[in-house]
Amino acid sequence: MNTKYYAPHGGHPGQDQLLTDRAVFTDAYAVIPRGTMRDIVTSFLPFWDDTRLWVISRPLSGFAETFSQYIMEVQPGGGSDRPETDPGAEGVLFVVEGTATLNVEGNTHELTPGGYAYLPSATEWTLHNRAEETLRFHWIRKAYEAVEGLNKPDVLILNEDDIEPTTMPGTDGKWATTRFVDPNDLRHDMHVTIVTFEPGAVIPFLETHVMEHGLYVLEGKAVYRLNNDWVEVEAGDYMWLRAFCPQACYAGGPGKFRYLLYKDVNRHMALRPGFAAYPQHQRLSTAAE
Repeated sequence: MNTKYYAPHGGHPGQDQLLTDRAVFTDAYAVIPRGTMRDIVTSFLPFWDDTRLWVISRPLSGFAETFSQYIMEVQPGGGSDRPETDPGAEGVLFVVEGTATLNVEGNTHELTPGGYAYLPSATEWTLHNRAEETLRFHWIRKAYEAVEGLNKPDVLILNEDDIEPTTMPGTDGKWATTRFVDPNDLRHDMHVTIVTFEPGAVIPFLETHVMEHGLYVLEGKAVYRLNNDWVEVEAGDYMWLRAFCPQACYAGGPGKFRYLLYKDVNRHMALRPGFAAYPQHQRLSTAAE
């Protein structure tokens, strides 16, 4: 496919740069422009060597509720033998630059740009940068909602280049989604996909639905409708959309507009604040207390 994925490289602007930017934070959506992802806003994690990250979503009152999302930057020789400290967290990794050496339950895989890994909760895995160039990848984490009678999903190691996109009906192929997981596999409680719009393609109505969204623009630019506002976005920008936030899109070109999309799926709605929708979670919570 020869796609170039945008990734932040940090740095720091000069004193002569204007302060005005496109950053927006509301109770319905947020836009984190690529220009805000500088050295001064990076974070660090326990048990990760020669690694820093940009946190672009986290569970927070008035913000993301179901997931966290990081852009990880691992220097040559860096990585972790204990990357995930929460045994209840499932994860998706998506590589945008460099090569990740991922070991999952004794099996070693090399993830290059476009590489995708789904890691079920309580999975033993390690990740290192054995190459000579900096590794950058997205890491999306969610507390897995188990359902009695459904097995946990399997480990998945894939690459975007090996997957045929699914086109939206009636769009002449101008709007397509690259799906790493079968939408009919109800073991999964989140989907991470890549959405592609050809120049001039649109989402032709205001989508208003229950799924929370995280959208990281991998390539191109567009105008996105978020609640009552039209917002210009470009490669490297990140958007968070609360459940039921009206949304639409117009891809103006000149090239493709593509983004990495997170959404929560396939589960009942929790009816009691602070409790999951499934009884075993309530029992675990009560036992922990």
